[in-house]
Amino acid sequence: MEQGNLTGAIFLDFAKAFDTVDHGILLQKLKNSGIGDSTLTWFQSYVSDRSQFVSISDSTSLPLPVTCGVPQGSILGPLLFTIFINDLPNVCKASTVHMYADDTVIYTSKPNLPQLEAVLQEEFTGVEKWIANNKLFLNTDKTVTMLFGTAPKLHKLQTPHLCVGTKSNGTLTTVTSLKYLGMWLDPNLSFGPHIEKLSSKLYPKLGALYRNKSCLSPAVRKQIVQQMLMPAIEYGDVVYAAAPQTHLQKLNTLYNSFCRFVLQCNYMTHHCDMLKELNWPSLDSRRTLHLSNLVFKSFSGKLPPYLNMLLPQQFPHPITSDPGPAPYLQYRNTKRKWLDPHFPTEHRKYGITSQTPSNLPPV
Repeated sequence: MEQGNLTGAIFLDFAKAFDTVDHGILLQKLKNSGIGDSTLTWFQSYVSDRSQFVSISDSTSLPLPVTCGVPQGSILGPLLFTIFINDLPNVCKASTVHMYADDTVIYTSKPNLPQLEAVLQEEFTGVEKWIANNKLFLNTDKTVTMLFGTAPKLHKLQTPHLCVGTKSNGTLTTVTSLKYLGMWLDPNLSFGPHIEKLSSKLYPKLGALYRNKSCLSPAVRKQIVQQMLMPAIEYGDVVYAAAPQTHLQKLNTLYNSFCRFVLQCNYMTHHCDMLKELNWPSLDSRRTLHLSNLVFKSFSGKLPPYLNMLLPQQFPHPITSDPGPAPYLQYRNTKRKWLDPHFPTEHRKYGITSQTPSNLPPV
């Protein structure tokens, strides 16, 4: 997007993913992964000769054999499925594949829509062949595409959607918002839909708590907010922190409502006074702290390689300086100035400032 390209993504939806894994193919893939004979025999015993039945009250159906699928209810189920689809990226030569359990997305970037559609069509055709060869089933009704780009770039398109055909002569649906791994995505990555969904989910919960506030002590109210409401806001906040301030302000308003619920303050009470009373940082400070922890883990080698690639490992200025505070990563939508105007464009998702936010540790 920063280079003016369009990015197209295909979000795959496997029909009954864990229940359709072929045992023979799974065991062969385990063997190809380096699993020894004794362990392979154990896995064969684990997935074979299983049966299932239905019991309602005093009635029980006849047991039926389970001829495919991985047992669910333990970590082995998702792990075996991950191994089963681990070779899917091998058929996608011109795109990037991200997989998390049965959530799989294929995406690539091109300067114009026809090139983008041609590449995605070729990739999806290969994926359909792989799915058929591995005896899985793709839910084409829930497999969707999304087109990402800057607002001016998308506005220039006459038809801002992707045309990717299926082997059944259908066309995948293009959506303008989609929940992926707990985050609502939109074509401009403004995260406006995510914040709207988050607010619409948390306000009713807060309303239910208000209706029962007489039964809750201040300490219990504070604990409920910290353990039941705040995790929803903090999930992925490093990702959506670059959203426009108009969107982030909606979360600030929601956060202030949390504070008023805990302290039972009226709407005339200033939010700074409430945060001071609760000893809570602002949402902006929380996001900055989470970002600093992320960057620290990157420098310490504690992040996966695909995340390390998104953060610069060498800065145009030393990370620590003496005297004076260490440079600090800051989101690009702030009004702080850059230390170096020639900092690589691909790393300008975050800016570098010479000031450390108060009450927060330097990176």
